[in-house]
Amino acid sequence: MTKQLILANANVVLENEVIRGAVTVTDGVITAIDPGMSVPSGAEDLEGDLLCPGLIELHTDNLERHIQPRPKVDWPHAAAIVAHDAELAGVGITTVFDAMRVGSIPTGKGRYLKYARSLSKELWGLREAGALRISHYLHLRAEVCSETLEEEMAEFGPEDRVGIVSLMDHTPGQRQFRDISKLKAYVMGKNNMTEDDFADHVSNLKDMRDRNGARHESVAVSEANRYGAVLASHDDTTPDHVTVSARHGIRLAEFPTTVEAARACHDHGIAVMMGAPNLIRGGSHSGNVAAGELAELDLLDIVSSDYVPAALLSSALLLGDMWGNTARGIATVTKAPAEASGLTDRGRIATGERADMIRVARIAGAPVVRSTWVQGNRVA
Repeated sequence: MTKQLILANANVVLENEVIRGAVTVTDGVITAIDPGMSVPSGAEDLEGDLLCPGLIELHTDNLERHIQPRPKVDWPHAAAIVAHDAELAGVGITTVFDAMRVGSIPTGKGRYLKYARSLSKELWGLREAGALRISHYLHLRAEVCSETLEEEMAEFGPEDRVGIVSLMDHTPGQRQFRDISKLKAYVMGKNNMTEDDFADHVSNLKDMRDRNGARHESVAVSEANRYGAVLASHDDTTPDHVTVSARHGIRLAEFPTTVEAARACHDHGIAVMMGAPNLIRGGSHSGNVAAGELAELDLLDIVSSDYVPAALLSSALLLGDMWGNTARGIATVTKAPAEASGLTDRGRIATGERADMIRVARIAGAPVVRSTWVQGNRVA
């Protein structure tokens, strides 16, 4: 039985422009886009609100926040996953790549235990049971400065919906934490470390990187290819970092820390992604390059909510205002991330595309998501 939905009298955000019109959805697919303000019989009147493609989130730590809402407080995983999924639907995210770290440190004072394999199985169990509202994929954050990366990545395969593998290296003194004082403030505050504890922590990480880093980087690239996943870099800082990224076949650069690195990414055809909190706050909490600066230099392609899901839509509209082009701003959280992650059926309002869409009003300068549809079904 054919199921049809008509969303009329909307400001429809297309790939390169915004038009007043109506969008028809048939059996979960966009089948027509008609200009005009008329509201056909049986259609839903959007009263001039924006109708945008559903947002696509490539990197979020939000699930971890639900699982551990406070330090040393573990929440039941099923409840946390469902709450995470509902939160994303409520802020207009219809496709998410849930970031999970692989590569743990089970020994010593700075222990960090593995969790990605077991958590992803719980996630897929809930998906199969119909408990989730939006589309989920995995983003494995491969930490090369670790002890267990090889065995953890070997536990995943092509059937696990691993869409992205990012190469991370959080060794102190480079990339995100070139400024050791920033790392010190973060780690000591989070883990209640003494000065001596922190010194030991830094020494242990550097030793671990020297022993395992090169091998782990090679393994992560190989395993990403085995999964059929897109490779991403993380915190590229120098043009040399980007040259290595390009050699690995990386297509996406997460959070480059300098203008020079972002420019080198574009020179190599690598898309640049920055964090929405950086853009909205006006700068990086780690002291790295501001996302707004890259946007002004036309070096920003994709935005990620990182740790604030609601920031994704806010940042896209902020960029639209900055560039004087709403469609271009919205593309940084829809079309561009779809292309970077290899999703060919979503990210645009166009005939034949998957009908993931959101209705958005702007009230007192803030975006308000009034409705979210996934494949034509309202989920929020």
